[in-house]
Amino acid sequence: MRLGSCLYQGNSVVFVESDGHYYLPSLQNAHATFWKDIQTLIADPKRDEKLAEFSPNKSCMVGLEDIQLLAPIPRPNKNIICMGLNYFDHIVEAADFAGRNAKTPKAPIVFTKSNFSVIGPGTPIPADPDISEQLDWEVELGVIIGKTGKAIKPEHVQDHIFGYTIINDISARDLQFAHKQFYIGKSIDGGCPMGPVIVSKDEIPNAQQLQLSCRVNGVDKQTGSTEQMIFDIEQIIVTLSKTMTLEAGDVIATGTPNGVGFARTPPEFLKSGDVVECEIESIGVLSNPVV
Repeated sequence: MRLGSCLYQGNSVVFVESDGHYYLPSLQNAHATFWKDIQTLIADPKRDEKLAEFSPNKSCMVGLEDIQLLAPIPRPNKNIICMGLNYFDHIVEAADFAGRNAKTPKAPIVFTKSNFSVIGPGTPIPADPDISEQLDWEVELGVIIGKTGKAIKPEHVQDHIFGYTIINDISARDLQFAHKQFYIGKSIDGGCPMGPVIVSKDEIPNAQQLQLSCRVNGVDKQTGSTEQMIFDIEQIIVTLSKTMTLEAGDVIATGTPNGVGFARTPPEFLKSGDVVECEIESIGVLSNPVV
């Protein structure tokens, strides 16, 4: 199933996308409350049963012009959990930029982005020179946790995944380098485009074999595959859940391939008027203007 969040007549509700059409199940009587908030939906113990009951029909079909797409989880309950330097080619380009040897990390590098940085498809990424003059792009596969758990065993990881989405981990490199840590440069308001949908895990049998790419103004900047991850999704969830409880609705960004702006010669950064498109196979395209 492909689902997300949207504004309809001033209210945030869950939509289902099927064959290019949009449906608002909350317009029907069955489980109307269940379909109004996606975090409530994900955490519902009878979620799968209720999702299976929905069948697209014209009584709840709306035009794209009737809704405003939001991030699938418009305001996550917690910060976005992120993996740093999880593709070796990205490690190489970062090391070359810094003039050091590339080294594969022995354990996942973990940081977070503020939940207030999340925006939806089509929402402008703010380019405020008073905040940053070095906004960079990073296409990433996002994993949505579907079942709360702690100390999750490898064989149970799939039981705790709800689905997958696209994340653009916008990074203010000047802030990142000045403060010598990730958080402030990764957490600018509007710096986490997400969407356009969450695709349930049953529709993506192997999330470790997805092509991903990023384009700026139609020009390819990043291309790669999730099979290039150093620490795969299973390892990430096992590692995180050893020390923290992962809750239904948590969002994990799994890292980016090479091709980011700061490591280019000369460096390239986003500016007002640009359009950034992040694409992942089987999920779609996440497009945002820069203003």
